[in-house]
Amino acid sequence: MEKHLEIPLKEEEIKNLKAGDYVYLTGTIYTARDAAHKRMAEALDKGEELPLEIKGATIYYMGPSPAREGRPIGSAGPTTASRMDKYAPRLLDLGMAGMIGKGKRTKEVTDAIVRNQGIYFAAVGGAGALLSKRILSSQVIAYEDLGTEAIRKLEIENFPVIVVIDSQGNNLYENAVKEWRQIS
Repeated sequence: MEKHLEIPLKEEEIKNLKAGDYVYLTGTIYTARDAAHKRMAEALDKGEELPLEIKGATIYYMGPSPAREGRPIGSAGPTTASRMDKYAPRLLDLGMAGMIGKGKRTKEVTDAIVRNQGIYFAAVGGAGALLSKRILSSQVIAYEDLGTEAIRKLEIENFPVIVVIDSQGNNLYENAVKEWRQIS
């Protein structure tokens, strides 16, 4: 099923999304990869505030290439989500609503998605140049010294993603393998 949704996502919208749904997101998301997640974890360990409002936020696991002239950002494809798995449950417990990346997630992340009624989307790997055309603006908001791994605030419009793990824990990757085995 295809849906068009505004970010931040509403709780009811998340509950209605199912693994396999095609979704076009519009609104504000944030980028963060390994190094930024590590710094956020260190800040939380010290009792410090995070550099973004995590409650209701959607984080895109992406480090862009330099912007070409006249564009707000360069190629903006997803990175492998499992590299953030040791940090994701804590952020979900703090109210993060969604994540965008590529690839599988651990059971701990899936459990945290279900526990917090979150969502995990996949963006198409290898399509970074096309995805960048859906990004209207990009602004570094924290950890500028990390370069491409700095946290950015992105304004997106009709950004295409697929629901991989829904709020009930249904996993598109696992379901697709089961269906394929039944067919073959």
